Amino acid sequence: MPAKGAKFLQLSPGEYFFVSLKVAGYSGLLIASPFILYQVIMFVLPGLTRRERRVIGPVLGSSVLFFVGIFFAYIALIPAALNFFISYGENVVEQLWSIDRYFEFVLLLLFSTGLAFQVPVVQFLLALLGIVNSNKMLKGWRYILLGAAILGAVLTPSTDPVTQSLLAGAVLSLYFGGIGLVKLSGR
Repeated sequence: MPAKGAKFLQLSPGEYFFVSLKVAGYSGLLIASPFILYQVIMFVLPGLTRRERRVIGPVLGSSVLFFVGIFFAYIALIPAALNFFISYGENVVEQLWSIDRYFEFVLLLLFSTGLAFQVPVVQFLLALLGIVNSNKMLKGWRYILLGAAILGAVLTPSTDPVTQSLLAGAVLSLYFGGIGLVKLSGR
């Protein structure tokens, strides 16, 4: 997704070429990941007991949530972060960005958001293993609020409060959704 208002520079020979290869490689891995996950599950499934097979459902949910996280980052977080950075120094400095650094910024934001969207899966697995239940999760909401704010600050490579708040809000929504999922499972 191009950053409107910023110009890209190639700071070293072949930088744009190598960034194009990175984009193609990561895109290919992302598109192939459901097939790879399916093949791994089909390989491992015959060797699992009935009790161990219960973990397969959350693994499939994990991949769906990872893609939803990537989509959320692409639609909401990246534009918010880029708009902040472009408008922050708009009248002071000319916006000339390294294409490699831009790609690393976008990739880090996509990947960290995909990982942050794994919160309900972790909650469900902890409930399946009997470590916590939905009531304990609900009692700790204050700590989760603080943790979501810290997670938003750490996982977003930008320092703007809008991007951090968007990610923290998404993590909180996922946490409370995970509590609902655990409650529905009867734990």
